[in-house]
Amino acid sequence: MARAAPIDAPSDSFQFDSLWALTAKRLLRHKVALAGLVVIGVIALAAIFAPIISADPNAQDYTVINHGPSFSHWFGTDYLGRDIFSRVVHGARVSLMVGIFTQVIILAIGLPLGALAGYIGGKTDNFLMRFVDIIYAFPDLLFIILLRSVLGGGIFMLFLSIALVSWVDIARLARGQVLVAKEMDYVKAAKALGAPPRWILMKHVLPNSIGPIIVAVTFAVPRAIFIETALSYIGIGVRPPTPSWGSMVQDGYSLIFASPHLVLFPTIAIGLLMMAFTFLGDGLRDALDPRAPLRARTSHRITLSS
Repeated sequence: MARAAPIDAPSDSFQFDSLWALTAKRLLRHKVALAGLVVIGVIALAAIFAPIISADPNAQDYTVINHGPSFSHWFGTDYLGRDIFSRVVHGARVSLMVGIFTQVIILAIGLPLGALAGYIGGKTDNFLMRFVDIIYAFPDLLFIILLRSVLGGGIFMLFLSIALVSWVDIARLARGQVLVAKEMDYVKAAKALGAPPRWILMKHVLPNSIGPIIVAVTFAVPRAIFIETALSYIGIGVRPPTPSWGSMVQDGYSLIFASPHLVLFPTIAIGLLMMAFTFLGDGLRDALDPRAPLRARTSHRITLSS
């Protein structure tokens, strides 16, 4: 009769990766997400080292007005003789700052409100969610234009205006995740052991609810970039002479048929960055999917012998 050989170290038989280590491995196997991450990295490096790899974006040369791409001006020049390549590289700073810092403000507002509403429940939940519904009822672009007229035209006020309109989605998502997490057995066990509500929320509920929120924030970055582009296009975004991809498209739109390069290169840059963040968000969604199979590293095998 076959019998199982004894296992000399049962505690080390199976070693499971942590959630974040497993997420990183899954993300590294997601080729599309990696491609998006590479594009974001290249654009970020170009923005950081913009003064080194490009010239002054506001320097004017009236001898080369509206010239097409050439060896001296890779992306051509605009109607003031400014180098478009330099303006595109420096404009990446604005788009990345809008995409990232806006999400920081959104998380700072939406995550605490949504988590408190979901965890406390009752009248607090009802009050906070009705406030969220009021904000959600306003048309986004119209509300941002109104805030821009009230708060002023600084670049930080641009971040704040976009964030004050966009935080409601994160608040709703955080509330839903907390409502599910607080009914889990480990949360009930922590309550039975006398753990304080704040400790349970910070140590158990939020860490197990953060995955979908990270994915949502990643997908929200291109939305913020698009909003900034739209605002700059209609003239209430980043103030001149600071280069912005949206303002470059707006400046070149009237000459799109005579000098298409004025619009082409900033539009390609906008599309690449938005697509890269979308691909990264798609990869994070797959990597953080709890339904994906866990892979265990086996250090001992059970053998059968007669």
